[in-house]
Amino acid sequence: MRVLLTVNAAWNALNFRRPVIEALLHQGHHVTILAPLDDAAPALRHMGCQVIDLQMDIQGLSPRQDARLIRRFGHHFAALGPDIILSYTVKNNIFGAVAAKRLGIPFLPNVSGLGTGFLSGGALRLVVETLYRHAFRGLPILFFQNPDDRDLFVIRRLIAPGQARLLPGSGVDPDHFRPCPLPALNDTVFLMISRLLRDKGVLEYVEAARRIKATRPDLRFQILGPVDAANRSALGANALQGWMADGVIEHLGKHDDVRPFIAQADCVVLPSYREGAPRTLLEAASMARPLIATDVPGCRHVVEDRITGLLCAPRDAGSLHASFEEFANKPPGTRAQMGRAGRDKVLREYDQKIVVDRYLAAMAELVPHKTAARDTRLRA
Repeated sequence: MRVLLTVNAAWNALNFRRPVIEALLHQGHHVTILAPLDDAAPALRHMGCQVIDLQMDIQGLSPRQDARLIRRFGHHFAALGPDIILSYTVKNNIFGAVAAKRLGIPFLPNVSGLGTGFLSGGALRLVVETLYRHAFRGLPILFFQNPDDRDLFVIRRLIAPGQARLLPGSGVDPDHFRPCPLPALNDTVFLMISRLLRDKGVLEYVEAARRIKATRPDLRFQILGPVDAANRSALGANALQGWMADGVIEHLGKHDDVRPFIAQADCVVLPSYREGAPRTLLEAASMARPLIATDVPGCRHVVEDRITGLLCAPRDAGSLHASFEEFANKPPGTRAQMGRAGRDKVLREYDQKIVVDRYLAAMAELVPHKTAARDTRLRA
């Protein structure tokens, strides 16, 4: 079967969709990645994927550009002739769906998060909702990464209830993210793994850290992730330099392998405004790290309050400050117990094998004749 996967960055496909891609390649399917190219493209080609550059403005909201993007999707879809299209990220889901329906190609989108347009509210949210409603009408299967996002789409009448299915996020590889002991240091290290975006709660993280360090200099606050100037909610490098100069934040930069940094942390933090199913929290929990996150869709499904970590109020530096203080006062045994509970939850609910199995089952429903032909070849 010819499978096309489209997303707004090649690195997204490599870092978040790899288990599905590997499973498809292992079964003998031809996999094409249609995405804006970046330094992840060679690794995808090395895996065995065909990689095609997709020209798109990730950030812009121009009707003229979006119309051109639909035509561009249509051109690529027609030229590549896939049997099914797997889609991720907002623009690829919306405009890819429109182009695929015109061509009669089965289209399976994954709503991994609602995006800045949805979070901003007002007129922009109404526009985005209208686009979703039109694009997703008639699609048999839509994947969501948490029940809150699914229920919101149903309540807002963007989709019919029978279209929606749940995934445990992108899943996590528990053998790759193995548990390790908490660091034996006098200082307590809090780690936030994120791009520097307002929507991720970076400002609240910095403010809460500033407040508590006034009385608890033994606490350290780190951010691991790039400065992302291409996003509408990005925070500039100047702000980051100021926080570092004040001694509030340690910026660890961007690294492909986050495991050494999680291993050196006592607690991983994500004060985001809304998530699908945050990969950073899942990876940290798989390594038996306690978590602090906001009580919002996505985060609240990963973090069980006072069992695997702590939940705080969103957009509230004071609430986050209180969570920092509560965690800092917990003895090592309690922290370790939270970490073990988080690891157990990942094994039960968020193993990447669950995601792969649900994708393969959905594809078998959408393209049954191709799946049956493949199974016949494998038995022969």
